Amino acid sequence: MSPEPTNEPERHEPEEDSGSENQMRVAGMIVGTALIFIGFLDIFLSISGGFEIDVIPFLIYFAGVAVWANAVVENLTLRYSLIGGALVLAAVFYQYGEVLFWHKQVLFWSTVVVVMYFMFNEPKKRP
Repeated sequence: MSPEPTNEPERHEPEEDSGSENQMRVAGMIVGTALIFIGFLDIFLSISGGFEIDVIPFLIYFAGVAVWANAVVENLTLRYSLIGGALVLAAVFYQYGEVLFWHKQVLFWSTVVVVMYFMFNEPKKRP
């Protein structure tokens, strides 16, 4: 005897990466990248123009790093290390209250190195 067919629709298990979760990741990537770009642009222009800036561009930059890391980095240890490091650096600059020329240079060249890494590192293909 075979089981009787039912007219109930099949139940699908929710996917690992649901649509709204993916949309929040994309929004986090966009907002984080925009904040990083805005902070970096102020810092870059102050280096090339030779004028002084306060700590606000650094706070914007590190806030962008924290938002971006939360949206992009999948390894939890690395994700929360990046977020914690960005927040600690932002708090240190806020407490210090002054931006020296070498602070701007270190942030500029470290950003250049990170961007170059992502430009030339090909992501692993998922099977």
